[in-house]
Amino acid sequence: MMFGGDGMLSVEAFGERIRSLRIERNLTQQELADRLFVSRKTIGNWESGSCLPDISTLSALAGILGVQTYELLDEMYTDGDGSPIIIVVEKERLILKSFVQLIGSALPEAKVFGFDSFSEAHRFATDKAVAVAFIDVELHEDSGFVLAKLLQSITPRINIVFLTRDFTNTDAAWEIYPSGCVLMPLTKEKIRAEIEHLRFPVRGLGA
Repeated sequence: MMFGGDGMLSVEAFGERIRSLRIERNLTQQELADRLFVSRKTIGNWESGSCLPDISTLSALAGILGVQTYELLDEMYTDGDGSPIIIVVEKERLILKSFVQLIGSALPEAKVFGFDSFSEAHRFATDKAVAVAFIDVELHEDSGFVLAKLLQSITPRINIVFLTRDFTNTDAAWEIYPSGCVLMPLTKEKIRAEIEHLRFPVRGLGA
């Protein structure tokens, strides 16, 4: 089950950013494709939001368009109205609902979505580039760690923040190189502290 609002696919904003920069630099889709050694159709798919370039191609694309790689990626981390996307994954629905409300209250500039299902969270992340994911390490056996790795494979600059009730059981969490690990109960102060120290800063989120 998902808790939270709806919004335009963030990959569409990413595609529009590429198109806008290409036009500003007076490049046709074919010219850009030739410089990247890809097909014109591939450029069209990126610009329409049908697919995304891989990491190595993304770096080359940013160089040709005259921007930093993170500037292109930032377009992926916001919803249709520019709001950064945060997800919370927690198996207990009542706790999940309270976390979504708490994070939304602490970070009103963000869109917060909550999931009590591994598969729903994974499916959501394939359509929307998530900026921050708060994940319960005790989701279902080790599935919290598995989900974190999957999210990192989908969105390499995602900030993973693990939620735990006991720091003695978090060795596997640190092996994933998360942005942080929070000892529950979750509070606004802890949320804001994590946002201030994100591994990958997100435009429009925090100070």
